[in-house]
Amino acid sequence: MQEWNWSERYPEQDEILRYLEHCAERFDLKPDIQFGKRVVEVIFDDNSELWTVRTDKGDSATTRFVITAVGALSTANMPPFKGLGSFKGKCYHTSQWPHDGVDFTAKRVGVIGTGATAVQAIPEIAQQAKHLTVFQRTPAFCVPARNAPRRPRGHQGAQGRLRWDPPAHQRFVLWVRTQLPAKGGPRYHSRGA
Repeated sequence: MQEWNWSERYPEQDEILRYLEHCAERFDLKPDIQFGKRVVEVIFDDNSELWTVRTDKGDSATTRFVITAVGALSTANMPPFKGLGSFKGKCYHTSQWPHDGVDFTAKRVGVIGTGATAVQAIPEIAQQAKHLTVFQRTPAFCVPARNAPRRPRGHQGAQGRLRWDPPAHQRFVLWVRTQLPAKGGPRYHSRGA
């Protein structure tokens, strides 16, 4: 919080990646991260009370704790649309978007679905595409993000408050979580919030 200056309230992917690289370097995390491997099996041994984690490269590790921080949408859902295999055009999934972007200039584009990612992608695609058709099963509710540039360092905006009173910011985040509980999920409580 003390070293990074976000450019926007909701920064884009390239800035988030730079931030993660900064954190990995700042806290010397890369020696403890294995890249280019996929976990294929996690087994708990009742006798030893330990987990064995195996990768697609044949590596294995035994550990007391396993934290599966992969997110709910870590695997792309590619519906088995009839004719998809014989489609001659380009096909992209937003979870596997090319890092160098896609040029939709003068193209006819179809977007299937209107989830959280689609509502961000559709206006951007519409600026370039010759024709855009959106296929929507169930309308989703969303509100404007109201993204805006962050004020420079030292200013008493949200970024400045993070620097001069991190505990207050943490209490606020916990307070927000107590006000928006998930149905059937845990409620989070913060002392002093």
